Amino acid sequence: MLEKTRGIVLHTLRYADQKQIVTMFTEGCGAVSFMVRMPRGRRSVMQNVLLSPLSLLEVDMDFQDSARLQRLVDVRVNEPYQSLPYNPMKQTIALFLGEFLFYSLREEQANPELYAYLEKSLMWLDNRRERFANFPATFLIRLSRFLGFWPDTEEVQAVLHKGEEQLVPLMLRMDFATMHLFHFSREQRQRLMEVLNDYYRQHVPHFPELRSMAILREVLS
Repeated sequence: MLEKTRGIVLHTLRYADQKQIVTMFTEGCGAVSFMVRMPRGRRSVMQNVLLSPLSLLEVDMDFQDSARLQRLVDVRVNEPYQSLPYNPMKQTIALFLGEFLFYSLREEQANPELYAYLEKSLMWLDNRRERFANFPATFLIRLSRFLGFWPDTEEVQAVLHKGEEQLVPLMLRMDFATMHLFHFSREQRQRLMEVLNDYYRQHVPHFPELRSMAILREVLS
């Protein structure tokens, strides 16, 4: 059945010389993986850019409920980024978010409110010119509400070290409009991301150690 929806690229995996598996979170069908044949030459370069992590797309697909891999009929840019692919700090954040969302959303069903949150957040980051070091932490905190495990104060306190108790009320107060007002040291910001990562690992089955976390720590320092 032909489905037309919007999608966010989360992950790509080279399958063979001329194929790759592309995983997206879509507005209408939730998490979907596609087997995509790679063209040669200039078209290959264009498709790689189009299917890069966190690209915001319009997607036409031949959707079959029983299929593990769906067939991508057509894909187009929905919201073009102005700075995300070109700003080194934003690129690193995007690398981390792509990996994080791939593991946290890979079993998610269609959720238009969650999709709207993701798209709005990514466009906010793209348009932000400065003071967005707290974006990853704020994004993860707000994301948890859509996944059904908004941080419980006592549960989060249990994974903190002695003397870190003040981090919990601070992080729960942050949103995109106010996060620039919260000033953390390098160590505090790194620790906050570690706590959030551990919290997700408690709630998302088979959530692994993220390879991009180490790179993110350096950039946000």
